[in-house]
Amino acid sequence: MDVGVRGISTKKLAKHVYNHFCTFFYQPDFNEVYRYVQQYIQRNSRSSQDIIEHAERWGHYRLNTTSQAARQLMIDFDFNSEEEQ
Repeated sequence: MDVGVRGISTKKLAKHVYNHFCTFFYQPDFNEVYRYVQQYIQRNSRSSQDIIEHAERWGHYRLNTTSQAARQLMIDFDFNSEEEQ
């Protein structure tokens, strides 16, 4: 949601995922993380009802807000953020 309509590049998204899983004792292989993210995007951006859609720029993706699954994720996220306040 934070990237907006411009979307985020596959490489930048892979870096976010990589940084999320890095710890003091474990550092995954970035190339494996990148391949996983790339495959996930390819599997989940094919149809108009998938959770991810292509953005205007080549290699950039964003959440598909017309997808029922993406709407549900946004509702769940909003609900959790209100509980913490």
